Amino acid sequence: MADAPKAPEPAKPAAPAAAHAAHPPTVAPPSGPPDPPPPAGVEPPAFIASLERAVSGAVSQISFFVGDWTIIVPVSRLLDVARHLRDAPDAKFDYCSDLTASDWPPRTEGRFDVVYCLYSTTLRQRIRVKVKASETQPVPSVTGIWPAANWFEREVWDLFGVNFTGHPDRRRILMPEDWQGHPQRKDYPLEGPGELLMENPIDWLKLRQAREEADIE
Repeated sequence: MADAPKAPEPAKPAAPAAAHAAHPPTVAPPSGPPDPPPPAGVEPPAFIASLERAVSGAVSQISFFVGDWTIIVPVSRLLDVARHLRDAPDAKFDYCSDLTASDWPPRTEGRFDVVYCLYSTTLRQRIRVKVKASETQPVPSVTGIWPAANWFEREVWDLFGVNFTGHPDRRRILMPEDWQGHPQRKDYPLEGPGELLMENPIDWLKLRQAREEADIE
């Protein structure tokens, strides 16, 4: 009696390429948000056009994303733009509802995006104003235009180190006054400030304790 034929062996999965395993693909870190322009057929609001006519060099870029308008403004024109947006009859942005920042270290022309979210309580319209600033570049405070920006600017300075100038009370608002560095910068060490300015975190803790004991005495 003839032997039954053997069942074929299952195919072995192909081994991944050695080069791919040894050198996984790398992705360059982003250098900022895309800030897409308005699509064809979508016209910017009239108050943006009047701003460009009234303040020379006020707007370097207009962006439209998910129904929101953003204007990117040179730091040198920030206060002129802010005053116009507050006072112009077709703008009337009388309320700074938020002020925040984002950090893009790979970007050479200014690592920080400082973003002002404005609202008109009478015309019920919104606009975002964005400026790009380097680590040490002075950014004028808008607290004299929108008082609500006071604590927002303190928070952005505390966490990012954006160099606001002309602020009436620029001091930390979330971190302790003697904290080292600005913890929402992307190059801030995950282990905490001890690695940032002192080699040994214990040294930083000892220094802080010594200051507290000196205050008690």
